Amino acid sequence: MKLGLLMSGQGAQQVGMGADLYASLPKYQETIDHASELLGYDMMTTIVNSEDNIKQTKYTQPAILAMSMGIYNALSDVMPEPAGALGLSLGEYSALTAAGSMTFEQGMAIIKDRGAYMQAAGDANPGKMVAVMTDDQDLVVATLEKLQATGKRVYPANFNTFNQLVIGGIEADVDEAMAALTEAGVSRMVELPVSGAFHTPLLQTAADQLADRLTDETFSAPTFAVYSNTTGQKFDDVKATLLKQITSPTYFAQALQAMVDDGVDTLIEFGPSDTLMKFAKKIVGKDIKRYCVKDLASFNEVRDMLIAAQETV
Repeated sequence: MKLGLLMSGQGAQQVGMGADLYASLPKYQETIDHASELLGYDMMTTIVNSEDNIKQTKYTQPAILAMSMGIYNALSDVMPEPAGALGLSLGEYSALTAAGSMTFEQGMAIIKDRGAYMQAAGDANPGKMVAVMTDDQDLVVATLEKLQATGKRVYPANFNTFNQLVIGGIEADVDEAMAALTEAGVSRMVELPVSGAFHTPLLQTAADQLADRLTDETFSAPTFAVYSNTTGQKFDDVKATLLKQITSPTYFAQALQAMVDDGVDTLIEFGPSDTLMKFAKKIVGKDIKRYCVKDLASFNEVRDMLIAAQETV
């Protein structure tokens, strides 16, 4: 088995996420409790069980990082050394933490601030994001470039699969882009329930604040390969790449393809949902084994799979 980790990003969150893991797994509970100490509030009460706070970027980001690492820690005694890891946007911090590029304490502190910066930027520059389903992504990009040339603020934001591209920007400009894409023959678009136009220039103030925040941070070389959404390839300069991440498009599809091309044959998603596992099916097909751990039932299934895999080696 050549194992690749997939770490959930923002948008995967839901009320009650990880509650059964917290109640049943000591290592998971220890991770969440440590995160609460670092954040200065009880994560289970303030975020996980709060209908309002779970939707807010400043709370969601540290909660997803803590959940992903809690699952990773709880599986560590049966999991082989990963061959690679890939996170969607925020999930890159989980992947880098799992690979030892940053400590859990460091990652939580940075994400606490990153989430606050992005929350403030989104509140100050309201935006809209729409998933465009088409395999002609060049058409989408060209359409947006034409609109940008006329002063419109709408941008490609997330290349999630080779036939799903999320666009984002000023609401009126995104609406104009949707009309232009409909006229060009794109029939399926879905508006996303987000609080800002992430991975677009509308988040520049957050990127500037994060640049100041990371000035004195140092990062270690990862103990296993971590693939970047921003470049589509393995992380090289961690700090420089993370600074580009907030306002640059994500290339999850390209990064996952690179990880599989490097030999990964089994994928496990850690986090509140199975979104990345579904993306993976569309990107690399059915030949790659795919699992997710989002609750106690899926944790037990994956744990049993990993134990069985070790016994057959």
